[in-house]
Amino acid sequence: MPLDPEIALVLGALESAPPMESVPVEVLRASLAYPPLERRTAVGEVIDLQVPLKGRVLSARLYRPTEQHSDGVTMFFHGGGFVIGSLDTHDHVCRDLCKGSGAAVIALDYRLAPEHPFPAAVDDCLDAIRWVAQHADTLSIDPARMVVAGDSAGGNLAAVTALRIRDEGGPRLRGQILVYPVTGYHTPPTRSYIDNQAGYSLTRPAMIRFWRDYLAGEHDSTHVHACPLLALSLANLPPALVVTAEFDPLRDEGEAYAHRLVDAGVPVTLWRYEGLIHGFFRMGLVCAKAKEGLLRSAQWIRTTMNG
Repeated sequence: MPLDPEIALVLGALESAPPMESVPVEVLRASLAYPPLERRTAVGEVIDLQVPLKGRVLSARLYRPTEQHSDGVTMFFHGGGFVIGSLDTHDHVCRDLCKGSGAAVIALDYRLAPEHPFPAAVDDCLDAIRWVAQHADTLSIDPARMVVAGDSAGGNLAAVTALRIRDEGGPRLRGQILVYPVTGYHTPPTRSYIDNQAGYSLTRPAMIRFWRDYLAGEHDSTHVHACPLLALSLANLPPALVVTAEFDPLRDEGEAYAHRLVDAGVPVTLWRYEGLIHGFFRMGLVCAKAKEGLLRSAQWIRTTMNG
């Protein structure tokens, strides 16, 4: 398929930006754009939370829908290569998921690398979802209707959280949404890593940089909690929605994870969005096809929570 014309315009606007692998972390974080409040979807309530965990306090953001269809909750982990991204960069995404699903969403501001390398973010996500389940009454949610979700690095964290809950205990999940997830290391490269290594916003050199910032050393690249595609078994995991993009270096590893889930007997819905690029979940205001993917995912949450 050719590149979506609206995405082609986005890429044209990004042409003058310096390569992500060449920019200092603090500059890269400050460069992430997001829409002004008046262009974001209105929801019933937005509450900033402080989540006290073992030896640390994390920020989170709770969204409640105007029209509730379920008392479940989606725990959302933002993307950004484990290095960038925040509650604000994905606020508009969480609002759309909240309204579309008719259920609460809680976004977590997990610790970022390189200041907090692996497994800090992994531990934050597991501890936070356990905290939410333990405080379900206070938060007015049903801990038996929890979905874990994330895009890119957040998709990795969602997949790993589901694995750790299976292996170590935690709230039973109704589903997992893995949007163009990071599931494997950059080397050896997949076919999509080679075909889409440059020209589509996320590049192979940028991913190499993110992995270098995230891991304390290359030895961690063989750890299942860094690369869930290496897990010996993916059996007994919650139903999964896996979303990939045609022009994305991470397309093949996301789809490989989906196929392994299927082989392990896990119910899987796999959507590949032709003509789109990595990061499209954040592009709904400028790309109709991207918005459709986000709202379809919200509908999957609604069906899964109430199923």
